[in-house]
Amino acid sequence: MSSTGTDSTKLGDVGLIEVQLDSLDSSHNFANSNGGTPRTKTLPEQQQLQRQQQKNVFKSKVFIIAVSFSSVLMIAMCIGFLVHYEFSGDISDMETVSYWHVNLPKEQQEWYDRGINELKLALNRELNRRRAKNVILFVGDGMGPNTVTAARIYGYKEEGLLSWERFPHMGLLKTYCANKQVPDSFSTATALFGGVKVNYETGGVDATVPLGNCSASLQEAHHVQNILHWAQADGMRTGFVTTTRVTHATPAALYAHVADRRWESESTMPAEAQQQGCLDIARQLVKQKTGQQINVIMGGGRQMLVSNVSGTDSDPLDTWAGHSTDGRNLIQDWAQQKADQGQSHAVIQNNGQLQQLDAANVDYVLGIFANGHLKYDHERDGSDAGMPSLTNMTLKALEVLGNSDKGYLLIVEAGMIDQAHHRGNARKALSEVLALNEAVQAVQAHLKAKDQLDETLLIVTADHSHSLTINGHPDRGADILGLAGNSKTEDTPYTTLTYGTSYQGFQVDPERMMRKDPSFSDTRDWEYTQQAAINTNENLHGGSDVTIHARGAMSYLFHGVHEQSYVAHVISYALRIGRFRDSTIAESLAELMPL
Repeated sequence: MSSTGTDSTKLGDVGLIEVQLDSLDSSHNFANSNGGTPRTKTLPEQQQLQRQQQKNVFKSKVFIIAVSFSSVLMIAMCIGFLVHYEFSGDISDMETVSYWHVNLPKEQQEWYDRGINELKLALNRELNRRRAKNVILFVGDGMGPNTVTAARIYGYKEEGLLSWERFPHMGLLKTYCANKQVPDSFSTATALFGGVKVNYETGGVDATVPLGNCSASLQEAHHVQNILHWAQADGMRTGFVTTTRVTHATPAALYAHVADRRWESESTMPAEAQQQGCLDIARQLVKQKTGQQINVIMGGGRQMLVSNVSGTDSDPLDTWAGHSTDGRNLIQDWAQQKADQGQSHAVIQNNGQLQQLDAANVDYVLGIFANGHLKYDHERDGSDAGMPSLTNMTLKALEVLGNSDKGYLLIVEAGMIDQAHHRGNARKALSEVLALNEAVQAVQAHLKAKDQLDETLLIVTADHSHSLTINGHPDRGADILGLAGNSKTEDTPYTTLTYGTSYQGFQVDPERMMRKDPSFSDTRDWEYTQQAAINTNENLHGGSDVTIHARGAMSYLFHGVHEQSYVAHVISYALRIGRFRDSTIAESLAELMPL
């Protein structure tokens, strides 16, 4: 036999070979004692020999080693099964998972209990993979991370949470635009709604269109279509609600294609742009196809839609923007178009008319409640003659949009957060965040009552941040609008909230020629302007990422750090509109992630 054959001999055969050799020796000795002829064994002797052979097998070293190895292997497999079951079994029900209960000091127990409660929520989180029927996108204009934190403390102290902070899924959005590290609202809104990053202060047109270039903006190949347009093409109802002018940057990105956000009416457009055929934003809202098909339009901006309107103490003109003077009345034009087409419609202009609106019997609503922006929530007139809250507008919009079985898309902008920041009034900004929080809570209650929470994708995010900072080392529970401490170089107090840049924010005491002492001012006053490092004409935007929170259908698609433009693609996929409408891509993804 070759060496290879010898090496391949089975270990299990070794014991048997030893037994056979022993048997041969016994037969040989017996033959010699009987004249050389082996004697045939009797049956009892054969049985005794077999038993002896079995005993020899069990006593062999190879057998003992094999049994020991098998035992160790079985124990290892049992341990492996236990570990696998413990770590990868279904433990989504936290009530069935045990953990060590230990006696801890009160100061530790509080945080252990909170940790367990948060862990329960995380373990019981479910992925809603169903196709969305409706989408509601809330945009807090200028609501950066520090603004959210400060508003949370302002409203609920450090331990509290805003309503959207309880959503199961969240991520971060990078807000830079095509040509700036720090963006404006028009470019960021185009990214959010159209899925394409564009140039600073342009909207609805791609990055080939420079700021202010009318002729480039007229090229339809460079127009950016968006979720509102795609939803309308699929027969869905659409709408937007804002506390700013309906022609302001964020809502304008839903329906306009403009090379300059300042072109809200003809009065702020260059003559050359008008001669080239560019339409101002207000005219695009009423005269262009996407704007004409919007079912719900609510906000301010009368001075852009109607020429030569007059301001009042309760409803002043917005002096930071232009106002129309060409004789237009686009509100009347809008109503006439709907009447000519036989479409049920309503024009409303105050609280009372909003409350009395028969939402079940109207398909189109134009609500213009102010000449410029709406009043801040804390100073609103809540009477019938006054301006509605963000919550009231949003709930009424849902009633109108809910009249169709095709689903709806609603964008809700809390625009006055940004306006307060631009004036350096931190308390107003935080109050507007809480007004948005109220609207989000009310919408969730509305959807729950109609059993529509699971089929609706709810999103809360911001378009950009501001330069608000939370400073120093104030005590826990301290007033977020109060003082944080004294400067160790100036020995002058400073507030917890300050800005990087601000409108009249760099404040100097002319007698001491040092920074003004804020302890001599009422820092909780609504008109108080927080101090800032740099003074300019207004508080400028910040460039930080912003948070995005989601719940409902397809909400799990927000899970990390995303480009801001990603949001439009998630919404279009969740609703199966735009590029995902009846596409093979959508069907392939659906197969990988069955709904």
